[in-house]
Order: sequence, then C-alpha cells, then structure tokens
Amino acid sequence: MKTYKKILLIIALTILILLAITSIIRQFTPRQIDDVSPEIYCEQKYLEKADILWVIPMYNSTPISNNQIWCNEILSLNKTLGMHGIQHYYKEFEDNLTNEQIEQGIKIFEDCFGNRPEIFKSPKLATSEENKIKLYQQNLILKSFSNQIFHKVYHCSNTGTLPNWFHDLF
Repeated sequence: MKTYKKILLIIALTILILLAITSIIRQFTPRQIDDVSPEIYCEQKYLEKADILWVIPMYNSTPISNNQIWCNEILSLNKTLGMHGIQHYYKEFEDNLTNEQIEQGIKIFEDCFGNRPEIFKSPKLATSEENKIKLYQQNLILKSFSNQIFHKVYHCSNTGTLPNWFHDLF
C-alpha cells in the first residue's frame, strides 16, 4: 500500500513541476492572438498585448484585402503576422485542400499586408498530412499544439477553449 502512495506522490509532484515549468516558459514566449479578421470583433487590449497576430485571410468569404483601412491599421500595430487558415471553418485543414486554395489564401494575405506569410496555424490546430506537405512546399512554418501550450494565446471575441483573462494568470 505504501508503494502506491509513493507512486501517486511522485506522479503528483511531477505534474506540478511540469505545470510550473510551463507557466514560467509562457511568461517569456511571445503572446499571440488567434482569429484576427475585420469580420470578427477583437478587443484592442489583446491586440496590443499580443506579439503575433494570427490573421484569417477570408473569413465569411470576404477577403481581408477588400478592407485596406483595416489592413493598414493592423500593419500599424507593428506585430508579427501569421496566416490562420484560409476561411477558418471547422476542420478546414483536415480536408485535403488544393494548392490553388492555399495559394489563394496566401495571395489575399499578401494583397493586404504587402508580404507573404512565413508562419501558419490551422484552425483548431488540425492539419492532414497531405496539407502539411503543401504548406511546407509554400515555405510556411507550421505551428501546432505545442505552440498553444508554451505561448499565451488569446482569441478575438474571447472564443478560445480558455477565456482570455486566464492566460494572464499563467
């Protein structure tokens, strides 16, 4: 019986140590905000807190490049910009997309901000193996689940798994 208690104590301590280390790492890594689009309300304080803005090129079938005032406002924040899906529908990158669809999202991003995205994050972090290959062929650095663990990631409209205020605690 004592052996089980020792094992449970070791497991509990290990979990606490891992949570503490993760919390410390999150204090020093760039803050991020997902779901940036002129079609989605985003609190200014979270746009300002974030170092990386994950932009949806064509939310609700409306290209961001159609709103150059918004594009210039986002550029004026002087943040790192990443591409967050194309249209950001659920499981968008689990479905196998064509190269043309991915290139269209990149083109819309370029038309808005004047440069190609270098980093990419799929909606819901779900990406098929075929789409991973296509993204790499486009020279995009794919961010995945570990990105969410080791960075404070806010969401426009406060729609993340955890509320935005929670990320300020840890």
